Amino acid sequence: MIFTLLVLGLVVWLAPAQAEVLGRFGQGWLESIDGYPVLHVKGSPYDMGRQHGELLREQVQKNLENLLKVEAQNVVFQWGPFKLGPRKIIENIIKLQEPFVPEKYFEELRGLADGAQVSLDDARVANFIPELFHCSGFAVMNSATADGTLYHGRVLDYATDWGLQEYAVIVVAEPEGGIPFVNVTYAGFLGSVTGMNARHVSIGEMGGAGLGHWQGVPMSWLVREVLETAGTLDEAIAVFRDSPRTCQYFYVIADGKDNRAVGMEASWNKFELVHPGESHPMLPNPSPDTVLLSVGDRYQELARRVREGHGRFDAASALRLMDRPVAMSSNLHNVLFEPASTRFWVANAGPDGQPAAERKYHEFQLSRLLERRPE
Repeated sequence: MIFTLLVLGLVVWLAPAQAEVLGRFGQGWLESIDGYPVLHVKGSPYDMGRQHGELLREQVQKNLENLLKVEAQNVVFQWGPFKLGPRKIIENIIKLQEPFVPEKYFEELRGLADGAQVSLDDARVANFIPELFHCSGFAVMNSATADGTLYHGRVLDYATDWGLQEYAVIVVAEPEGGIPFVNVTYAGFLGSVTGMNARHVSIGEMGGAGLGHWQGVPMSWLVREVLETAGTLDEAIAVFRDSPRTCQYFYVIADGKDNRAVGMEASWNKFELVHPGESHPMLPNPSPDTVLLSVGDRYQELARRVREGHGRFDAASALRLMDRPVAMSSNLHNVLFEPASTRFWVANAGPDGQPAAERKYHEFQLSRLLERRPE
């Protein structure tokens, strides 16, 4: 039996959803939970990439075809005195960044290309696209929530007209020698911009400026490194502090084990933390036990909502913090993490471009996903 809770028009699913196994390859397998694709990958970097490619071959091929041969034709960037399409720019970015990227990620890309039967060049170019684009994020905890639980919200505002939402997938990864994690992503993308690991650490990014500063580790691979290696908030911070970085990006990172979270700027030339309740020139309206990252009117609205609900937030009301206009019309996905329990809620934009904030949220729990077996 399915039970739902209706809170101000938002449906939150409380009972187990229908699940169906769609395929297996090696140690990997693909299932559908309440209509949402969930991909399980496990093993070496090459093995995980191969499982991803084999089990999502059609989706990977269509997504890369759309990104690299359809949408890319409509985008032109200025590179010095030259006007170039994104593929040529990304190929140059890859040459700059290759010395900084751990080899395990290129191994995973090779596995993806082999499994999906796409060219390795196409797989590499598609996975470096996030370096060209530059969302909102928050954490509320302790005195800000009804029972002290930490909630970490992540609003991804990308171009919904690129159709990425049609290839949305949750990847549950068990890397050899690393920490298991969940990556809220899209078919063919191995880096991460939204995720949480089994050690109760969650992370989301927000793009800024600084295009052209590409001599470092790409943002999406730094986020992956946090998910695979960081067992605490301090270890997650150290990944960014101690790595060569690229363009201007901001992050919210949370640790459910001790109810801690920070906002962070980690750019090529700057590293700065904003702790809960701290004021900052760009974030002038802090509230106790909260971290709020956004810009302009969206930040002001987020800060107002947090002030009004301070001390009463639970999962259902924390989800509402991501409603429009905090989420833009280009809202590709929204995710709310409850890192202590590893529960999370995900909504994606509609095929017609309807913002994720106006769509259904799907509920999962990483600890339970890791226990699932295809049998």
